[in-house]
Amino acid sequence: MTPQLTNELTDTARAMWLMLASALLFGLMSLTIRLASAEIHAFEIAFFRNLFGLLFALPLLYRAGFAVLKTDRLGLYFIRCLVGLGAMLTGFWSLVNLPLAQAVALGFTTPLFVTIFAVLFLGETVRARRWSAVIIGFLGALIIIKPWSVNLGSMLAAGTLVALASALLSASAAISVKFLSRTEPAVAIVIYMVLIMTPISLIPALYVWTWPSIGSWFWLALTGGLGTFAHILMTRAFQLGDVSLLTPINFMQLPVVALGAWLLFAESIDRYTLIGAGVIFGSTLYIAHRERVLARRIITDALISRDEKINR
Repeated sequence: MTPQLTNELTDTARAMWLMLASALLFGLMSLTIRLASAEIHAFEIAFFRNLFGLLFALPLLYRAGFAVLKTDRLGLYFIRCLVGLGAMLTGFWSLVNLPLAQAVALGFTTPLFVTIFAVLFLGETVRARRWSAVIIGFLGALIIIKPWSVNLGSMLAAGTLVALASALLSASAAISVKFLSRTEPAVAIVIYMVLIMTPISLIPALYVWTWPSIGSWFWLALTGGLGTFAHILMTRAFQLGDVSLLTPINFMQLPVVALGAWLLFAESIDRYTLIGAGVIFGSTLYIAHRERVLARRIITDALISRDEKINR
């Protein structure tokens, strides 16, 4: 097995672990958003998420040095941040106004959009098993949503549309991060995100402004910290692996959010949520297993090829 092949397989494994850690942190962030929303509007929470995210990112900037911000892709950074802010505002609104498990489940339509965009704009090769994992995970999310029981004129239906818009914008942001990660350090991508998004997100926040209480300050700061570190892990994962492979791992947010919603907010976990979570969990484990089998097959083929060359 060549060193290059070994490095590629190691990078893929590292990327999957980083993405899993990122998903768990994002799941915890969903809970802190709901806790902060007891007093604060979702748009204001988004501003403080960026503000505290900026504060948490400053030590990273100090460690990396200001030279890390040198770039000739500032325009792409701005586009990424505008799209990301749209995803954040709609996503936070959904987390505050919909049942938590349902809001997160709707976000799991993001991998479907990401996979399509990865093929169209990144030129990634997506095999049938990755497509099947995404589609099965999406079906699991539909089981949780129970669209057959939703009144199309209800607030819940409107919230569903907002959450789906957030998923589409999140997929676009993920693709832009992948573009940036080809040339830009992960630290720079995260720092530019909070530098640009903090002042812009203040604008909608001012229209709904309420000064936080001491308890709310804690949840807002924790939201910013969790979001920043989760984003660093996600960006690093995208640098090491295919975005279409890694994004379905975000399905692992659901068990964290569902359990937290039950413990903290007495939101019941019905059988549809349990069944859907099982489908999502199974699809994620399956694709991880298939990728591992494929990696072993690549190693075996490489060793056979090497032995054939030696024996000639």
